[in-house]
Amino acid sequence: MARGVSSRRAALTMACTVSMRTMQIVLLFIVVASFSFMGRTMYHFTSTGSRGPTCTPRENVMFLKTHKTASSTMLNILYRYGDARNLTFALPLYDHLGYPKRFKAEFVRAFVQHRHHEYHIMCNHMRFHLPEVKRVMPNGSFYFSIIRNPIQLAESAFAYFHAMSPAFSLARSLEEFVSDTARFYRSGPNNHYARNLMWFDFGGDHEAGAGDVEAALRGLDAAFDLVLVAEYFDQSLVLLHEALCWRLEDVAYFRLNLRHGASVVPLGPGAAAKIRAWNGLDWELYRHFNATFWRLVAAYGATRMERDVARLRELCRGLAATCLRGGAAGQPVDARLIAEPGLKPKRAGKANILGYALREGLSGPEWELCRRMVMPEKFYLQLLQRKQSLSPGAGSPPRTPSQR
Repeated sequence: MARGVSSRRAALTMACTVSMRTMQIVLLFIVVASFSFMGRTMYHFTSTGSRGPTCTPRENVMFLKTHKTASSTMLNILYRYGDARNLTFALPLYDHLGYPKRFKAEFVRAFVQHRHHEYHIMCNHMRFHLPEVKRVMPNGSFYFSIIRNPIQLAESAFAYFHAMSPAFSLARSLEEFVSDTARFYRSGPNNHYARNLMWFDFGGDHEAGAGDVEAALRGLDAAFDLVLVAEYFDQSLVLLHEALCWRLEDVAYFRLNLRHGASVVPLGPGAAAKIRAWNGLDWELYRHFNATFWRLVAAYGATRMERDVARLRELCRGLAATCLRGGAAGQPVDARLIAEPGLKPKRAGKANILGYALREGLSGPEWELCRRMVMPEKFYLQLLQRKQSLSPGAGSPPRTPSQR
């Protein structure tokens, strides 16, 4: 009897020992597998930057192109991305989407004739009106825009729109204008360029009081997925490439529509405060989205942002070395130094606009890429209009989803 009990105990002990060893092996396998998965994941993030394994590049993109905010450079990035992938643009009848009227879907070329076709990218100047934009852009499109400090924006707007805006045209300088706005400013056509220009572009009343600001900002928060900041353009592009699941190469750029230094007028003491007060709605817009922007930068991570900004700048230097006369140190030049008429920027108001001279000897894909990177927006728009076989006010339909 004792021997039987002893045998059962021994068998039980052996079974427990085997079970524990089996569990240890299973646990060891789980640990090894976990480390293997972590290793693969770390390799993926290291090799692809910051995007996850399920990331799919976004193609349906709406960009609100605001005035004097580095938006021409952003437009060129979008033009090149869609052009290279044969995406369909919601192009304007002429050079803008009905601006300064609030946007209507009918301002898009051929929309009336072919309203059931898919548009991928909308990015030309408009005065934002969300219900009408939604008539054009598919559900789930990514909406973004860009802002700039209203002080620098006003200085630039005065140079570009001096002749176009009656309020500006009466003043010899921006400082003279903001020192006595009652003398120069009257409500009327094109005077939105002289007051709260960003607020106007975002669809607001540029002459409204401050009481409706919070409600308007909440509405814009709901409409836009991302708002970039011109003063931190590289950081903005890093956030954008992450949000759209695009490569950093896709957002590399040369700065376009730049003024010659002689066209930039320094502001005297006290002018900044007057400009900020006169453009109070723009200032509230800027403060709001600037704060949102830096929260996104913090979430992205300081070390990661520094690394990716450095990578982007290196890509831009590499493109300059390939494309520009002067190589990596190539700088924008006076239009008189640019041989090809289709690459010469036009003068705008008081502003002398600079362009880029391409390196001699370019050919094939390099020539195509470099030429598009430096092409003024007017000429690139004409190129896309021809590519989509559209004549003013009519033309062939955009591609349907099945033609993608």
